[in-house]
Amino acid sequence: MRGPSRNTMYRFRSCWAIAAVAATGLCGTQANAVSLRVKLACSSDYRALCSQYSSDSPEVRACMRAAGEKLSPRCLNALIADGEVTQEEVSRRAAQSRQ
Repeated sequence: MRGPSRNTMYRFRSCWAIAAVAATGLCGTQANAVSLRVKLACSSDYRALCSQYSSDSPEVRACMRAAGEKLSPRCLNALIADGEVTQEEVSRRAAQSRQ
């Protein structure tokens, strides 16, 4: 008997990855929704810095914003790409933290 096909395994891994992201708590409500790109890029940051807040609460966005310089470059790039924060704000806050 043969094992599962490569395509079946790929779909399984994709579904598992989406489920894992959902379990991290970054699946916002429709009004508070974040993109899959942000969910994937920021899931570790969320768990490390803001998991005490429900993902569908306004507090989680405030927490991530307050974490600012602690966010990973991957997460920051995703947030910039999605318009959650501007490159100018990131640069300004990085300059302030160096002072």
